[in-house]
Amino acid sequence: MDSTILLFIGMAFSFGMIINLTGLPPMVGFLLAGFTLNFMGFESSDALVTLANLGVTLLLFSIGLKLNIRTLLKSEVWAGASIHIVASILFYTAILFIIKQLGVSLFSELDIYGLVLIGFALSFSSTVFAVKILEEKSEANSLYGRIAIGILIMQDIFAVLFLTISVGKVPSIWAIGLLALPLIRPLLYKILDKAGHGELLVLYGFVLALIVGAGLFESLGMKADLGALIAGMLLAGHPSAKEMARSLFNLKELFLVCFFLNIGFGGLPQFDHLMIALVLSVLLAGKIVLYFLTLSKFKLRSRTSLFAAFSLANYSEFGLIVASLATYKGWLSRDWLIITAIAVSLSFIIAALLNKYADAIYDRYRLALKRYQATRLHLDDRPVRVGDAQILVMGMGRIGVGAYDALKTTYGEKVMGIDYNHLTTLQHREVGRRVITGDALDSDFWNKLQLTDKIKLILLAMPDHNGNRYAAEQLNNIENCSFKVAALAHYKTDEEELNALGVNLVFNMYEEAGAGFARHVWTDFQTILEKSPHKLDL
Repeated sequence: MDSTILLFIGMAFSFGMIINLTGLPPMVGFLLAGFTLNFMGFESSDALVTLANLGVTLLLFSIGLKLNIRTLLKSEVWAGASIHIVASILFYTAILFIIKQLGVSLFSELDIYGLVLIGFALSFSSTVFAVKILEEKSEANSLYGRIAIGILIMQDIFAVLFLTISVGKVPSIWAIGLLALPLIRPLLYKILDKAGHGELLVLYGFVLALIVGAGLFESLGMKADLGALIAGMLLAGHPSAKEMARSLFNLKELFLVCFFLNIGFGGLPQFDHLMIALVLSVLLAGKIVLYFLTLSKFKLRSRTSLFAAFSLANYSEFGLIVASLATYKGWLSRDWLIITAIAVSLSFIIAALLNKYADAIYDRYRLALKRYQATRLHLDDRPVRVGDAQILVMGMGRIGVGAYDALKTTYGEKVMGIDYNHLTTLQHREVGRRVITGDALDSDFWNKLQLTDKIKLILLAMPDHNGNRYAAEQLNNIENCSFKVAALAHYKTDEEELNALGVNLVFNMYEEAGAGFARHVWTDFQTILEKSPHKLDL
């Protein structure tokens, strides 16, 4: 095996592990590993670039699998993205023009078009980094997470338009046929039904992401990454879409290591490059303020606006594409490609720190931030009230519904269900169940949930242990509570973990299901089974 590849793997793991021990995301370590390898004289390779591109393609395909197209139609997404990109270009162009007037080196060569071009490149946020941060915090489905991802997708659309105009490459006339892609959704669904749960599911994901998505779009003169995103969106409504996303998760994470390593190979910086990149990193504060003020105008809570702004508080790898294209066209010198690469890397480190301490920052400046919050809040961002309910069932799947119906026969309307899927909520309401929408894995939900003293019992009936564990952690943080908590568990280790979090009663599904099955069998067949005198009755 090539010793260079072994060195790359070893460096990536070593730096990633060291950074992970500090509490920062390992991706920051991968960036530093790339810079270190660059400093040691190593260069990127075609294989590394291919794997990096594959990681980005799979990431965007995975986003599509979990994306609701209606998110893009919300005003805070399409209008917020449009307003912010214009405001950011004006902000950066004005600041860079002032720096140019001060006679700073590397700015004197820039005309007004060069300044606007750099401002445009810096106005974008990194889809890869933002989604990685949201996934690591398990908040991709939170309101602020959905808004952030929606804005990133709108920015991808703007990027397609820019590349099309600047390169002068008009999409093929056949690209209009892409509008018919939703018509093949039933066929894609049927294939997914037949793919099973093993290696065919993973391979089918690759086929959709690379051939149906990226390959098809690129062949028609469109942005390949946009194709991967849309390919994922075609399957977003299928029950197995989340399973496919989980099956691709580890491969996607591995390939993204190559992406962050590759950024570090952007070029060896000089002192001037570092100083200008540091200035651009400081200017990131303006970008955050613009995101916060823009989103606040759409009646979002100050916390939602701030957390979305922090998720988008970085410069994008698209900025590198713009800088590279401008260098090739002669619009900018190669110095700006190196500066952009350093600024992107530094912004990732800053964004990682902001997102790590987002809760602490918000708590400290809560009163000041709330001055920008509308009196009448956005419909999706209002407090979650449980009224006079005494029992909450979190997770209205098969087990949750069974528990809800059994409790309702005794306690009537004092029982309330909570489910993350609003369509499921509406279906339950149609049959007379009292259910509200809320995602237990969403920190926003817990921040908005207003529990009353009337609550006596909370059942954590989610099929995923991570959801039950996270909910137990959040309930454990509520002070002066008098309610009891019961939860489902699949394995003994899950049971022990929930008990350690203060859950009063844990129901082990497999153990209890076996005992219940035996009791059911004994009831029906006790007349033909002989009892041992040494055993107790079931």
